[in-house]
Amino acid sequence: MTMQADLWEVATEQYGFVTTRMARELGVSNVELAKLANRHQLRHVTHGVYRFDQLPVTERDDYMLAVLWTGADNAALSHETALAVYELCEVNPDQIHLTVPKAKRIRRDGGEGYVLHNEDLDAPEVGWWEGIPTVTVATAIRQCIEFGTPHNLLVTAITTARRRGAITETDAARFRRELARR
Repeated sequence: MTMQADLWEVATEQYGFVTTRMARELGVSNVELAKLANRHQLRHVTHGVYRFDQLPVTERDDYMLAVLWTGADNAALSHETALAVYELCEVNPDQIHLTVPKAKRIRRDGGEGYVLHNEDLDAPEVGWWEGIPTVTVATAIRQCIEFGTPHNLLVTAITTARRRGAITETDAARFRRELARR
């Protein structure tokens, strides 16, 4: 396989995106990425992230880009963004919420539309939504209770999550108690 084909294979799993770190893991240097961008085979999107524009743009691209932009291995969509993508309530965050490990300090351009939360998540607290790392429903609800998401939205989210079987009755009762104490 060629280096471009290797990158393409990764990008097809990530809405057309590939990071410089992923490229290095495939043996592709930053110089080679820049050459591909100069030949319009790739487009430099933001710090450390490139995109194959031959792949169609979707409504999920911004979410995948946000996770990749962090440069964190364990970054995930979270908080109100997770509630929104899981369609648990009528929350409409104006920024994309992301959780990254506590030790990860991000100092790069391009994050104006993001809200970063530092929290060390355990593996069972992170799942996948449409191929994008996203906290689980239970984790999103817990985070939103702590974050201060409006009460009525959380009541709806808890009820919807329970009705869908995304959380247990024990979890739902615990979340209702935590919400009442807030």
